[in-house]
Amino acid sequence: MASNGNFPVVTVVIVSLLACLANAQLSPNFYGRRCPNVQGIVHDAMAQAVRREQRMGASILRMFFHDCFVNGCDASVLLDDTATFTGEKTARPNQNSLRGFEVIDTIKSRVEAACNATVSCADILALAARDGVVLLGGPSWTVPLGRRDARTASLSGANSQIPSPFSSLASLISSFAAQGLNARDMTALSGGHAIGLARCVTFRTRIYNETNIDANFATTRRTNCPASGGDAKLAPLDQTPNQFDNNYYQSLVARRGLLHSDQELFNRGSQDALVRTYSKNYRAFASDFAAAMVKMGNISPLTGTNGEIRRNCRVVN
Repeated sequence: MASNGNFPVVTVVIVSLLACLANAQLSPNFYGRRCPNVQGIVHDAMAQAVRREQRMGASILRMFFHDCFVNGCDASVLLDDTATFTGEKTARPNQNSLRGFEVIDTIKSRVEAACNATVSCADILALAARDGVVLLGGPSWTVPLGRRDARTASLSGANSQIPSPFSSLASLISSFAAQGLNARDMTALSGGHAIGLARCVTFRTRIYNETNIDANFATTRRTNCPASGGDAKLAPLDQTPNQFDNNYYQSLVARRGLLHSDQELFNRGSQDALVRTYSKNYRAFASDFAAAMVKMGNISPLTGTNGEIRRNCRVVN
């Protein structure tokens, strides 16, 4: 397979300008005076978390994605259920699946110690997702800041708006379009599956029932994912789950996409040409991914006097 050499870190500065145009209320320097060290605090905590477990970079990236797709990037996904409040953690895409909440708790406590009641959980999650990617060799981007935290959450939204691993290409395009993201954004953001693992329950149907799959790949995956039972058994989303590279797209071209929704990006459809481009050109993928992450991070943020700055990311103030 082709590779991206030394996997250089691609810093995309121009996306910050695009972000400011897309949402003038967010700014990379939002905490410049009130909490100038926030980015260093987040980065150091993420570095510790990824050293302990490399998978955590993928887990935090996925958490940010699941947050932004439900009522915007407002940290609603972090809220715990209480006797009088239902959050999003028990939604089908999240339950027994999202992980890393304790990492965000640690970062929040350190940020609070440095800058009390200043930095939102939503911004912490946005920064942590970026740093998780960088720490695994992926591109960097400038994160516009100034989001505030939601006081509400939407279980129904989490169940209906987060794309399913069983989605068709048409359904994926529609789901992303509903968030203001185009098909190119979708294909680039799907490259987040360059890192991380998936549970057997999410890919069992593909490896046992689908025909657009490499036979040897299916056989290999069946060894750790029985036809029944073993739902929580894990498999890598591509061959290098702890390295943010373009092997994900190379796997799709080879019909070795793990999830049905992955392989739909390369299945004689509208995204085939772009997948081929990304499979051969890491820099093109990294640049598009960084730009799409900024665009996704601008989905309906709470700003100004809307929402609040939570002291504890798990509960409203």
